[in-house]
Amino acid sequence: MRIRIGYEMDYDFPQPTPMIAMLHVHWSRVSDLEAADHLVTRPSIPLHGYRDVFGNWCTRLVAPAGQVRFAADTVIRDGGASDPVATDAIQHAVEDLPDDTIVFLLGSRYCDTDHLFDEAWRLFGTTPPGWARVQAICDFVHQHIEFGYQHARPTRTAHDGYRERVGVCRDFAHLALAFCRCMNIPARYCTGYISDIGQPPPYGAMDFAAWIEVFLGGQWRVFDPRNNRPMFGRILIARGRDAADVPLTHTFGPSTLTGFKVVCDEIPA
Repeated sequence: MRIRIGYEMDYDFPQPTPMIAMLHVHWSRVSDLEAADHLVTRPSIPLHGYRDVFGNWCTRLVAPAGQVRFAADTVIRDGGASDPVATDAIQHAVEDLPDDTIVFLLGSRYCDTDHLFDEAWRLFGTTPPGWARVQAICDFVHQHIEFGYQHARPTRTAHDGYRERVGVCRDFAHLALAFCRCMNIPARYCTGYISDIGQPPPYGAMDFAAWIEVFLGGQWRVFDPRNNRPMFGRILIARGRDAADVPLTHTFGPSTLTGFKVVCDEIPA
């Protein structure tokens, strides 16, 4: 299938402001793009690209004072399969894990595992290790948190989400990540596009989304505690320990987001 993806993000800056944008499709999907997803700015601004410690594509710039628009519009090819399911994927003993997964066992800015450790073992200690345990965690998080954009708060940690029981997709991801790490399962945060392909209408306004990847059976597996079902048209932008590692934009000064539009729609072959 072919999926049109893109965005328009309008900001108002009271003064020239350095920024980092993390909006490009992940390098692992670049070969599927029909045209490069160039970041276009209005007015035109010099851009500098680099790779962060997790391999994500990042863009540095200095936004001028006033109104600035960031936009991209392209088409990506997708195999059309839903998220893979592997119910027999095993959980590895910590001593058998690859070295590069260990960082995803540790607490992080939004995944405050020290506050959730005892509760995680109380809730999930008797579940079968492996895929079934992670699915039990996602089932719990999906039912425990009430989704709503009005509940968004940039300072909410996993423990806050557990206590407050409200949030947006990043809060679902953070709580599931923290529970997995408490149970000695490496888990990392993902951000990107998720389409409405295969879902019944009506459709809400499109947005960027957050989900998780968990290391089971020798590889990273996709889980989505917000939707809690296999989805179609999932397109990765970036991975990290939590949302602090992969913000869509990070401004080093005051700014106001005045307009926001995301596109992720299937188009004719």
